[in-house]
Amino acid sequence: MGVATLATTGVIGTLAAPAFAGPSSVKQTGLTQAVTMGDSVADQIDAQAHAQQQAAEEAAARKAAEEAAQKRAAEEKARAEAKAKAEREAKERAAREAERKRLLNAYVSPISDSYVSTGYKAGGSVWSSGSHTGIDFHAASGTTVRAVGAGTVVEAGFEGSYGNQVVIKMNDGTYTQYAHMSSLSVSVGQSVTPGQQIGLSGATGNVTGAHLHFEARTSQEYGSDMDPLAYLRSHGVDV
Repeated sequence: MGVATLATTGVIGTLAAPAFAGPSSVKQTGLTQAVTMGDSVADQIDAQAHAQQQAAEEAAARKAAEEAAQKRAAEEKARAEAKAKAEREAKERAAREAERKRLLNAYVSPISDSYVSTGYKAGGSVWSSGSHTGIDFHAASGTTVRAVGAGTVVEAGFEGSYGNQVVIKMNDGTYTQYAHMSSLSVSVGQSVTPGQQIGLSGATGNVTGAHLHFEARTSQEYGSDMDPLAYLRSHGVDV
């Protein structure tokens, strides 16, 4: 009966309404706060991830730039070293070529620190032609005899009144002869350079004493002689 009375008077309805309304309102507010908080954290996470990715990309870009710079520097260094090497080699080749030309064009006296004891075209019965076809350099037996310039040996051996002789075809097309030597140190076909020893002076052949007979010729043959002093001086030899 009591229950019925309460129902009739609407107490239950009056009490029930706030009971349902209260929890519903709290629940809705709580969901809204949760969603709002979740969106904020997600945004922060996204921002952090984006910042980290950007930082990683920037670091990678810096690293790539540094590696590219190092590579360019290494390539430039390699090019500079290659250029320097090429320049050194070019200078060395030029120096060798200059030395080669110097050797080809240089001339020296056949006897060092000597003098002419008998001149060109001197007359006398001692010479079969009636005159001297060369010049004689004062030289004791055993003195070094030198090639006056660069050339190729075309004769080397004993030759009658000339005794032991060497004939060289010079690089300029002329010929030089060295006679009366006691010994020879070159052979036919051998190339010689200016100042190279070709033998030792002596007194072989038709002589009255040790000396070096020197001739300059236009050909290999006897009789093509030319003034040896003028020949040597024209090549810069002070005799």
